Amino acid sequence: MLRRNRQIKMQISQVLDAMLFGASFWLAWFLRSDPDIIEFFNLRQVGSFEYFFWLYLLLIVAGPLVLEAQGFYDRPLLAARRTIVWPLFKGCVMATVALVLFLYFFRVDMPRGVAVLQGTICFLLICIKEELVRSGLRSKFALAQLQRKYILVGTPEETRRMRDELKSASDDAMVVLAELDLNTTSMDELTQLLHEHSVNGVILNARHNYFEKVEQAIRVCELEGVEVWLVADFFKTQISHPSFDDFHGKPVLVFRTTPDASWQGVLKQAIDFVVALLALILLSIPFAILALLIKLSSPGPVLFRQKRCGLNGQPFTIFKFRTMTTDAEQRKQELAALNEMSGPVFKIKNDPRVTPIGKFLRKWSIDEFPQFFNVLRGEMSLVGPRPLPVDEVKRFDDVSHRRRLSVKPGLTCLWQVSGRNNISDFKDWVRLDLEYIDNWSLWLDLKIMWRTVPIVLIGSGAR
Repeated sequence: MLRRNRQIKMQISQVLDAMLFGASFWLAWFLRSDPDIIEFFNLRQVGSFEYFFWLYLLLIVAGPLVLEAQGFYDRPLLAARRTIVWPLFKGCVMATVALVLFLYFFRVDMPRGVAVLQGTICFLLICIKEELVRSGLRSKFALAQLQRKYILVGTPEETRRMRDELKSASDDAMVVLAELDLNTTSMDELTQLLHEHSVNGVILNARHNYFEKVEQAIRVCELEGVEVWLVADFFKTQISHPSFDDFHGKPVLVFRTTPDASWQGVLKQAIDFVVALLALILLSIPFAILALLIKLSSPGPVLFRQKRCGLNGQPFTIFKFRTMTTDAEQRKQELAALNEMSGPVFKIKNDPRVTPIGKFLRKWSIDEFPQFFNVLRGEMSLVGPRPLPVDEVKRFDDVSHRRRLSVKPGLTCLWQVSGRNNISDFKDWVRLDLEYIDNWSLWLDLKIMWRTVPIVLIGSGAR
């Protein structure tokens, strides 16, 4: 795992642990100040919590730093329990001893039992948190979201060494799908593997005498929008933004055409989850009514399911309210001559396959609402390039168009708020998607969502 990704995950864990340090201090004070406990054990009274609030804040800041000093955060996501419990135990003991000494030397009038109880509770709470995280990460859903697939490219000796280092690092989030020998592999083979396996990245490790082939591999990956980790020297790129990082202690250059890992990205995922969850809860009753109307208006299922290309081309099932007749896919061929979009995309105005209620749903973009479930599952985002059917992606006549697959697809995008009904050239659609990827920021997402609202309210929805 790259250093920047490790740092973000460590900081998230530190924030959670800081909250648990604070919660354990409050809980220790609450238990120690309970009148029944004081009376039963014949203890002296404890001062009000407001009096110790400054100590509470100090512990929140200092607690994670003590754990970091014990190497608690320097481990893989799914580390062995002993590598979690022992540093945590030492950290909690040291924090407790430090707190007791602090109370003694600064003459703070607080029972020492509160510090001991706080350390014990904190140890138990963080152990529970780690077990919950472990259980969540081992779930099928989490593995699908967190697992990253890579291809090793280099000489046989170098790829073998890299594979052994990955195994020794016990990084379950990384899966090596294939190893390619630069001596014998053609760039067409690499391109084919990228298409077949929907990989998240390519790790290049080669000596200087292979620089020409390495550069060719980088160009293939940047056209595909696939991340490259280069354990080598510098190369010029046309699209990718190179950044320096380390990979298990080795210096690498990362050629990335997508936004770098950052807190903005973490916040984007959090917003996606919260908004999607709230939307599904608030719209549950309207969804039920719409489902009934769709069922009564025409034969067929309520939801339309279709395989679309997601992040890195990974197929997923998209959900929409059904707006067409059940034989829509069969009739697509006979309507091909009416297609108003250039390129592989199929769109026509006044589509005869659309049902009466489907016209209403499409006009107000209501048919897209079930995709909040796709967002909740992590397959889509609120903002991102619109996902295309798998068969349309296969018909891309320009390989550089695949770079729009390098980020999660979204419910809305720059194309949709830039007069989508007036855009008939697929190249213009892709240009807007790539403009979004190259200039992404959380602020841009918020602006696109804000501009989407009036478009939906005035009914200038999809055709």
